[in-house]
Amino acid sequence: MSSTTSTPVKRACDSCHRRKVKCIGEGTNSCKNCVSAGLACTYNAIPQKKGPKGSRAKVLSELRENQRNAQFTTGLTHELGFDSRLAATFARTPGLLPLALVDRCFDFFFANVYPSQPILHRQRAQETVMSIEHSTEAYCMVLALCAYVMIQANMSVPPELLPRPEMAQLPNVSIGHVLLEEAVRVRKGLDYLEIPSHTSILTSWFFYGCHFGLGRDNTAWSCLREATTQAQLLGMHDEESYKADPLDISRRRVLYWLLFIAERTHALHKHRPISLFATIHPPSLNEFPEDRQIASGLDLMINLYKPVDETLVNIWNKVHPHANPTWIAQVQKQLSEALPSYLECTESQAVDLRVTQQWLRTMLWQLCVSQGLVSSVAAETAMTFKYPIEISRDLLSMTHQFSQHAMEVHGVGLIEKLFDIACCLTDVVACIPFSPDTFALGPRDYVSRFLTLFSALHGGQTRYLQLLVAKVSEVQGWSMNGLPPPPVALSVLAEKTADFSTL
Repeated sequence: MSSTTSTPVKRACDSCHRRKVKCIGEGTNSCKNCVSAGLACTYNAIPQKKGPKGSRAKVLSELRENQRNAQFTTGLTHELGFDSRLAATFARTPGLLPLALVDRCFDFFFANVYPSQPILHRQRAQETVMSIEHSTEAYCMVLALCAYVMIQANMSVPPELLPRPEMAQLPNVSIGHVLLEEAVRVRKGLDYLEIPSHTSILTSWFFYGCHFGLGRDNTAWSCLREATTQAQLLGMHDEESYKADPLDISRRRVLYWLLFIAERTHALHKHRPISLFATIHPPSLNEFPEDRQIASGLDLMINLYKPVDETLVNIWNKVHPHANPTWIAQVQKQLSEALPSYLECTESQAVDLRVTQQWLRTMLWQLCVSQGLVSSVAAETAMTFKYPIEISRDLLSMTHQFSQHAMEVHGVGLIEKLFDIACCLTDVVACIPFSPDTFALGPRDYVSRFLTLFSALHGGQTRYLQLLVAKVSEVQGWSMNGLPPPPVALSVLAEKTADFSTL
């Protein structure tokens, strides 16, 4: 009886498998692809069944970014001299949260973030700060807020306020990441899931924003669901529960509605379910005269999202297969008319409102496409293939009215909405022929303007600009459609071309 010796099956490394390219290596040393692309060559992933192929250039960018983040989170605590023995306990890291740093973060929050997210009362916030020495719950919430304004809103910190001199060399996001990790670790010593509070919901909300800003979408969604679940446990969806301290009631209402809005944003962006509904009154911020303008803007945002109800989300998530064309046309009309021509709110709120309105119009148009309701001869403009061009034209004309700071304070959330609209426009430009007009801006000009916008915005340069350039080059190509790339995109396009040539 003859015996056979099995030959080990050669396995692709993690990066080559993720990029779907042939692995050129022996399984011991780094493969040639990883060496060429500047990636760590690992064999940690569990083999899975084959799936659909995606954009290789996009995957390469994601791999590089993920490995940089992994290296940062692994070595940063040790490099900064924090006691690694604390990682196994819930003890606080001594000196990590100087009071001067806290004051700076709260001042920044109320000056820049508060107009769009008035979830803290100034007096209550000060009381929370004063209690961090003896309250672990307050300590974690303050840490989470400080991390949030650094990661999401890009707040810069003067070196003299940092707990370690060597941290001055780190970018704002990295400093925020250190604070976030401290808050997550220390919070594990609290029984906040069994005994939720308004403060614990705020902490989960800031965790959600931090992870979202770091590109950790699944973790961000988990934190958001944690916050919505705690809100329901506290009865924040029930109007009868709002009978306590007047200083807390208005801010609790605001927090509920922001959770309501965030859920619907994820439902449309990531096909997630929703659990909160419009069951309470909108907030009224009457304690300070300057808050009335903020309340007006918040009320407009709530009304903008109310058409995104359970019926629409179920159709979007394919729980219900078909949509009534007349009903969709009515929703599209609601969205188009939801905002007045003049907004009585702060500039940062106006930015969020205008961009969100155009994004919701785009998402609903995509739903129409998936339902087969879009036609080149439709009577309603919103039901035609060229509707994204109208949306982009309106949006880009508005962005010139706003300061860069008013846009950047919203972080990645605003940029993702702009990116969705730009991608939709790019698909339309690639599929529909257009007659060039010498004197008027055309759809290709709008694509170019989106690229210029991403190059100028913090958070748009490192990721979304590259992704949009890659999409344009893949879907339509610059030269084929006569689209002149703006100077800012040339270097990015060259890098993408190099990525494709190595595959």
